[in-house]
Amino acid sequence: MKISRTLDERLSIRFANGKELVIRNFLVGILLLLSAFFLFLISLNLGTIDTGLYDFLKLVSGEEINHQSYFALWDVRLPRLALAFLIGWSVAVSGAILQPIARNPLADPGLFGISHGSLTTTIVLLAFIPTASRVLITFASLAGGLGTALVLLALVGNRHSGGLVILLMGIAVATVLASINSFLILYLPTEASYNASSWMAGSLFQANWLSVSAFLPLFVFSLVGIFLSGHSLNRYDLGNELAQSLGEPVIISRPLLLLFAVLLSAASVTIVGPLAFLGILAPQLAQFMSGANGSARLYLSGLVGANLVIGADIISKNATTIAMPLGLTTTIIGVPLFIIVLRLKTLRQYFQK
Repeated sequence: MKISRTLDERLSIRFANGKELVIRNFLVGILLLLSAFFLFLISLNLGTIDTGLYDFLKLVSGEEINHQSYFALWDVRLPRLALAFLIGWSVAVSGAILQPIARNPLADPGLFGISHGSLTTTIVLLAFIPTASRVLITFASLAGGLGTALVLLALVGNRHSGGLVILLMGIAVATVLASINSFLILYLPTEASYNASSWMAGSLFQANWLSVSAFLPLFVFSLVGIFLSGHSLNRYDLGNELAQSLGEPVIISRPLLLLFAVLLSAASVTIVGPLAFLGILAPQLAQFMSGANGSARLYLSGLVGANLVIGADIISKNATTIAMPLGLTTTIIGVPLFIIVLRLKTLRQYFQK
């Protein structure tokens, strides 16, 4: 093990097996984990029932606590926090995968139409079955997202299609699906329209351990997928043609990466609806903080996304007497943060000249 520098002059630790750990990436990761833990403590102590960290420690140690505190912690706050972390992670990683493929820092599941596809099939399901179970909604959402991805892949065509073509096709598909969604909500029966609108607004109110356990396999899958896709995304950062010249099997890896992003996005949309700006902001913020690429960028983007959703959920629960939709809160947080990050990037580039 020895200290060395990367090609862009960042300090790193090189291990005997050839693996390299960029020190800045590691420190940013630790900072984000500490931030998530801090937000966890804040959220744990906020609510209508007076309970928090002390009762949580008693619960973990096996000591008895009163029924109210047990219900508030175990049945409400903990699954809500766990689900907020998992959803934030998934949407952010999905955006971080799509951006290098499209060669566009503004690419996210919404811009590619993936979120809209999930919404369309879910709205149609709620129109015919207003009392549809969570399982049915999940399958409908996944089918819509995957269907949109397949349509997008068919429209994009051969391996020579660049990132701009993918982006423009994604915008076209998203525009059509958004129009269909608006039409459906406008002309659906009142009850079905209300159910669809409420679901689209997004909320973690119905979070429970069943939802968390259903999401966990996808989270584990994403960890493995991130590890395996790092080298491919590094090549896509250089552009489609250069990626091919470096031996990247574009015709195989690009559809697989798109499907990976679809699974992460559609599963999240199933639970909280579309989270605007999260898929754009989290990778940009992770890149600004660390300058990471490849797998490191995906891991850090996931942690940034988790922090943002937990923070947004804290605000949505406690800022007003009536809980705000999570999608609205992420937008309120995301837009100013996105502007600040872009401004800071511009200033950094100016002073580096």
